Amino acid sequence: MSKKSTSKVKGNNLNHELTPSQIVENLNKYIIGQNEAKRAVAIALRNRWRRQQIKDTLREEILPNNIILIGPTGVGKTEIARRLAKLSNAPFLKIEASKFTEVGYVGRDVESMIRDLTDIAVNMVKSEKTAEVQSKAEQLAEERILDILIPPVKKVGADAEADPNSEAFQNQKTREWMREKLKKGEMDDKMIEFDAAAQTAIGMQVLGPFGMDDMGINIQEIMGSIMPKKKKKRKTPIKEARVVMTQEEAQKLIDMEAVQKEAIQRAENSGIVFLDEIDKIAGSSGKSHGPDVSREGVQRDLLPIVEGSNVNTKYGVVKTDHILFIASGAFHIAKPSDLIPELQGRFPIRVELKSLTEDDFVKILTTTENALLKQYSALLETEGVKLDFTDDGIREIAKIATEVNEQVENIGARRLHTILTTLLDDILFDVPDKIPSETVKITAKFVKGKLDSIVKNRDLSKFIL
Repeated sequence: MSKKSTSKVKGNNLNHELTPSQIVENLNKYIIGQNEAKRAVAIALRNRWRRQQIKDTLREEILPNNIILIGPTGVGKTEIARRLAKLSNAPFLKIEASKFTEVGYVGRDVESMIRDLTDIAVNMVKSEKTAEVQSKAEQLAEERILDILIPPVKKVGADAEADPNSEAFQNQKTREWMREKLKKGEMDDKMIEFDAAAQTAIGMQVLGPFGMDDMGINIQEIMGSIMPKKKKKRKTPIKEARVVMTQEEAQKLIDMEAVQKEAIQRAENSGIVFLDEIDKIAGSSGKSHGPDVSREGVQRDLLPIVEGSNVNTKYGVVKTDHILFIASGAFHIAKPSDLIPELQGRFPIRVELKSLTEDDFVKILTTTENALLKQYSALLETEGVKLDFTDDGIREIAKIATEVNEQVENIGARRLHTILTTLLDDILFDVPDKIPSETVKITAKFVKGKLDSIVKNRDLSKFIL
């Protein structure tokens, strides 16, 4: 692999050591199948970095290829989004399209998603800057604690500290002795009283659905400039005081104006919005939907955001031209073609995710890093009980999941959660009262004995599985 592909990018670029194949490889650890969807999002992520390497004016002309993921529930659409958030060093927001209402109706307007994305970007940059000044902030916090424990004396002359008999010299010597005790943690439990910044909580809810925040106004900043910052006395152990003081000192060392500027740039150039349940705002054969009259209105409000527009946030104006939008939906009733034509055109890449098979369920149960069998085994190990799933037992669980999905309703991999919860119900309940270090074997016979009657009773399986 070339040197270029293994280096890391800091700041507002994607961590570009991940090539499309490496992104897919990472997604494979948690998501079974759906290779087309993985390839599409991998290329889209890599293209974010590629665009940022272009220096001339062509860079501004390269727009993101937004994606629609189409498929039934529980096949991995949301999981792909969750894992992308972890893989990309970029502001990432997942939100349901059904939460929005057309402007003029009570509810959230679509511009709020860009404000939320910018909040995420600011917190991300702030966290990075805090880490950079952490060492300095810890030193300053230590000095504050020492000032409380051993108040410094006023110097009476330039050579006061050099005189072994002077109060200043003795004070400094005591401080250094105390500093060593602090570093070793010997003073952690000692109580001290100090002045801490009082938290000003201004509830945005009282402003209504169209409050200051919806207009992109930072009410806390306005109130902060009018009203002086309050201090309050706190009495805590030194260990806790050190944490509070370090946070306060870090805040003083960070240039929030620079943080906000970088955050806006990062949101604009590498921000990703995962718009779930987009099918819920699609019309269907022109029929009326009662209270959902604003569906098409939400689409029309969404269009300028996806096409590229300026949104006022409390940190400044954010341009949405280069934000990547990934939409997803089951599209059981509506179809992607039921979206307004203009919005369809802004999502040129469409990927259909396939329903999961019995073999897929076996792999989900065993090969993924967050496999359910691993999770339940880890839970019961805390009680000293070992779960042993045999191969035929795992296959039987997968078979039942496939059958129930076909007969009742296809909820994909989520069916495994309900089946395992029912299967292990007695074990999970009885384990604390049993002798530790017991091994419980989960065989095909055990699975059938526990679930067969429920699966055969279709009405019962609707409620239990």
